[in-house]
Amino acid sequence: MPYTLHRGDALTALAGIPDTSVDAVITDPPYNSGGRTSSERTGRSARAKYTSADAEHDLANFPGENRDQRSYGFWLTLLLTESYRATVESGTALVFTDWRQLPTTTDALQAADWTWRGIASWHKPVSRPQKGRLKQSCEYIVWGTKGPVDPNRNPVYLPGLYTASQPQKGRVHITQKPVEVMQELVKICPPGGTVLDPFAGSGSTGVAALREGREFIGIELSEHYAGIAEERLRAALTQDDFEPAGPEE
Repeated sequence: MPYTLHRGDALTALAGIPDTSVDAVITDPPYNSGGRTSSERTGRSARAKYTSADAEHDLANFPGENRDQRSYGFWLTLLLTESYRATVESGTALVFTDWRQLPTTTDALQAADWTWRGIASWHKPVSRPQKGRLKQSCEYIVWGTKGPVDPNRNPVYLPGLYTASQPQKGRVHITQKPVEVMQELVKICPPGGTVLDPFAGSGSTGVAALREGREFIGIELSEHYAGIAEERLRAALTQDDFEPAGPEE
């Protein structure tokens, strides 16, 4: 099978992934954001933070959204440190974040020993206007490498700006990323290489990786979303991806 999906806590599962066994870490961790005050950040569910009151869907909450600023930074540093250990030399890390947690995310990446290389933007054209304010229509992708960039290892030219709306039809996760954006991002991993996502959610990173000819290792704490991710990953495979269970009759 070209993918593995671990069910459980990311830090615990990462400890079992061998050193230098993945080529790219591409992940969308819970931002622990979405509130003006400490009590709002730590006392509200993911659905309350990231879903408007008039939303037409009733998607399940996900865990890990109630850390304060300092514990979030420490926790993310631990995760990115374990991910660094599991990544090959010159491998890459791409970590989604929002504007509130952008400074903390860049700090955590560097504290975990990654070399910070820049920030890409995901522009969401269908986002809510806010009276008297600038529209918050972007999320960000902090990226870095384990050591120097090796341009000959994977000679791709990738953009730094991606425009796509959040999935509407068939949406299965509160913070689901568009597969078309993820398919561009997984190209940072060499063809045939392995993409690691410690926060697999509904499996969009894995689906993108499989479609682009990469292998995938995912970790998901929520049993609900792990089940959805498993279904989507299996659906992304072609018949040739399966090994026969026994002699054909």
